[in-house]
Amino acid sequence: EKRPPRRAGGIRRESTRTTLPTCPTPRARARASHTRKRATTTGEEKMATTMMSTTMATRRGGRSLAAQSQRRRSAGALRRATRMMAAQQPKKILMLGGTRFIGVYLARMLVDEGHEVTLLTRGKSPVTTQIPDDTDEYYAEYAKAINHIACDRKDADAVAGKLKGSGFDVVYDINAREKEDIEPILGALPNLDQYILCSSAGVYLKSDEMPHMEKDAVDPKSRHKGKLDMETHLEAVGANFTSVRPVYIYGPLNYNPVEEWFFHRIAAGRPIPVPGNGKQITQLGHVKDLAVAFTKILGNDKAKNQIYNISGEKFVTFDGIAKACAAAAGAPEPELVHF
Repeated sequence: EKRPPRRAGGIRRESTRTTLPTCPTPRARARASHTRKRATTTGEEKMATTMMSTTMATRRGGRSLAAQSQRRRSAGALRRATRMMAAQQPKKILMLGGTRFIGVYLARMLVDEGHEVTLLTRGKSPVTTQIPDDTDEYYAEYAKAINHIACDRKDADAVAGKLKGSGFDVVYDINAREKEDIEPILGALPNLDQYILCSSAGVYLKSDEMPHMEKDAVDPKSRHKGKLDMETHLEAVGANFTSVRPVYIYGPLNYNPVEEWFFHRIAAGRPIPVPGNGKQITQLGHVKDLAVAFTKILGNDKAKNQIYNISGEKFVTFDGIAKACAAAAGAPEPELVHF
């Protein structure tokens, strides 16, 4: 089997035509991990449909509380069935960044697959909270399954003391921003099987040729420079790591005003300011799809020392995002003001 070329430094960069390579195939090419519907709608309509089912669920009419309750029960049954079919070799996983957005969904998926998950936080907020997807029964089981270590990740001595003899197999690092954030973890866990890092697609050097591929030049002056430094450090110390570079992430629990800002303007009946001519393209990815991609990396030999771009398959313009949000909200097409 022909292997992809290596760049100087040893990391193989896999280039794809889309930017959703959630799980490498036997040909070592990044492929989309989630099932896609036939493209019978425009990109804006498709995104509007997805947003309608997540962010604006509370605005939709015609769905009874009983139907919602039944859907939650079905979801709970599916999760229990998933747990019964869990991986035969469960991992002992340490997760940093599991209480706000991406990690909230990822931790649930890992627990459902039968892994032992421990969240490391500073202990200043609840370790688990019930989310709209959870039935009461499921959340009670999930909360019992999650372990917790209270520690400031930047305190190397405290980290070493808390993690000594812990025997973790894998680290999912969702909230690290600088190289100094990962050094105490690596120092305390020298025998890890895998280090899985959440990076950012914002690391690339601006280009007229889109979309960005993993082999594209990066910008050492990017505001996400810390993400690049972490990838470089993980390679330098010989860690078995995988770095995921998402584009814009949207979905329930999002604490960044990605789609929320548009919805606020639409709900208030106000015009939506859009920079330039509104034709700039970007990509969005749903938080649950991103979480699924992270699970596909676990224990996957083909993901060793790889960097992946993760996003939805479709491009969308800035104008298109505003229009899709309005469609999802059941509102008229918004007034767009270009500046």
